[in-house]
Amino acid sequence: MSASSPLFGDLLLKLGLVTPSQVQEALALQALTGQRVGEALISLGYVTREQIQDALGEALGLTSDKAPSHPPLGELLVGLKYISLGQLEEALAFQRKDGRKLGEILVEMGHCTYKQIYEALSLQGRISGRQEAPRPSTEGKHRVMVVDDSPLACAFVQEGLEALGYEVVSFQDPYAALDRVTKVQPAIVLTDLDMPGLDGVELCRRLKDGPARQVPVIILTANDSETERVQGLRAGADDYVNKSASMDELSARIESVMRRTGETERMRKLFARYTSDAVVEEILKSPDTVVLTGEKREVTVLFADIRNFTGLAESLPPEQVVGVLNQVLGRLSDAVLTCGGTLDKFLGDGLMAVWGAPVHRPDDALRALQAAKMMMLAMMELRQEAEAEMVANGYEGKPLVLELGIGINSGVVVAGNIGGSMRTEYTCIGDAVNVAARLCALAGGGEILVGERTHWLVQGKEVTFEELPPVLLRGKQQKVPLFKLVT
Repeated sequence: MSASSPLFGDLLLKLGLVTPSQVQEALALQALTGQRVGEALISLGYVTREQIQDALGEALGLTSDKAPSHPPLGELLVGLKYISLGQLEEALAFQRKDGRKLGEILVEMGHCTYKQIYEALSLQGRISGRQEAPRPSTEGKHRVMVVDDSPLACAFVQEGLEALGYEVVSFQDPYAALDRVTKVQPAIVLTDLDMPGLDGVELCRRLKDGPARQVPVIILTANDSETERVQGLRAGADDYVNKSASMDELSARIESVMRRTGETERMRKLFARYTSDAVVEEILKSPDTVVLTGEKREVTVLFADIRNFTGLAESLPPEQVVGVLNQVLGRLSDAVLTCGGTLDKFLGDGLMAVWGAPVHRPDDALRALQAAKMMMLAMMELRQEAEAEMVANGYEGKPLVLELGIGINSGVVVAGNIGGSMRTEYTCIGDAVNVAARLCALAGGGEILVGERTHWLVQGKEVTFEELPPVLLRGKQQKVPLFKLVT
């Protein structure tokens, strides 16, 4: 029996796929066009090609090894109560005229949404028992948080990603996802766009404003309009993927975002050791402006050194020396970070800090001077605290003498990662650095000595200097102008 035989129509009748009137209509069309009965029924929209193939297989006794056909999309939409039978028949009539996809017609007619079409197609695949070819697991097995108010959509994405080797945690309540994100600690969040109460854009915005701000977010949507993409990206979304995308494409997008995020985290960890969170965020906003391999920059360099620390160390037990040193360097570091500087390195009983690398600001020189003043104030507070503690403990010996000398200079340096494969550090090298170190060595206790370029950069600001006689610094052939910051 073939699909061209009138008896084939009887088989379809027995299977309950068509009605007698539909068969008669197909036979009439066959007489006009010469089509086979089966093709005529398909063109009239009464059956699908898969149903015809199943009927032929049953007639030939070949159905036992064949996977079941998936149910028609229209039936599923009606079964899910997304559309009525009348709406389905109306859409099928349009489909017979222009041949477009049923889902597109239903959405265009306003009978359902893209999201509902997507859910029905997902259910269609699971009912049919279709199995995709096995694919290799994704390396690393990132933990993915999926947020979608539809249990069906959550299950579909979860099953697909788990088959690719991901660990998936699903939430149908976006508020619950927001509450649990720090506990779940996902590597990435996939969120639906259209959700009641808290949509994907707002969820993304709250994630980016909270403690999980570093977690990348991909927004999934069934309606990929430019306006919605812009809204999502402005809220901080890292990517925007249409729900019709395959699992392979979704996996590729996840891996692409994770690679970008990995590079961002590498830079964050690199600079977080040296500078304030605010400066780190500036670096990450414009990573192309930061050159780690070395570049020329104008910077302001500050060296600070505790005076007479060697003598102090000889008069105290080692553990007390370390305690005092940690207290002092901690206060000095706080001053650097508060004023937006980069902590270059600790130098025994002192430190080196830089303004202008890796991020340049127009007031870098002024910030360095403000940090120096804060350092001097911190030293005075430490002395007062130490003396108060001595009095409280009844100690009548010499008070603890903590004084600081600071040198500041501005100029062009080479900034970047310096070192070898085993150990590197972000630092600055150049004559301006050497001059700042020499000024620090020259400064007495409580003095802040400033070079000529720094003095010129802060002219007109509310900063007072005392001009000192020029000095001949080691390594220089001529004397250099010298200024003392009045604190």
